[in-house]
Amino acid sequence: MLSSATKTAFHLEQRDAWQRFTDADRDSYDAFLATGAADAGFLGGWCSLVREAAGRGVELRRLRLVSEPVTDYIRWEHALTAANLAAGEQVRWLPRSRCMDLLIVPVDFWIVDSRLVRFGLFSGDGDVADHQVRDEPGISALVADCFEAAWSRGIAHEHYTLA
Repeated sequence: MLSSATKTAFHLEQRDAWQRFTDADRDSYDAFLATGAADAGFLGGWCSLVREAAGRGVELRRLRLVSEPVTDYIRWEHALTAANLAAGEQVRWLPRSRCMDLLIVPVDFWIVDSRLVRFGLFSGDGDVADHQVRDEPGISALVADCFEAAWSRGIAHEHYTLA
């Protein structure tokens, strides 16, 4: 979907932990737990896609809703975020305690060009269960409004201190 974006690509993440790792990200995560150092090398392919989209003028924003105190997984993601920023993404963090009066779509999603939505659905044990792509104007508007309301409360990565 990112390759089809012409103006915007926004991503809302809501998971405090991830159950399914590839070998490369598992190695990075395990090393982080052991040493506190984050190796973002496995993000190279993603960062290339982001750089290419940003080079076309696409605005890329990622918002992470987090529980506090944060999990080790979120600490690792926070440490890796420099790679996202360097590639051209804007990243904000939103503690759940700061969005209790917002209506939030209850699943992770991407919204591209305010019209195409990709919902990520996960099973209870953390496996990716399905993705649904929707383009109905009512759904796109609802998701875009949700993202913008939450984004406006998010804390820029460089100002978010892990709790």
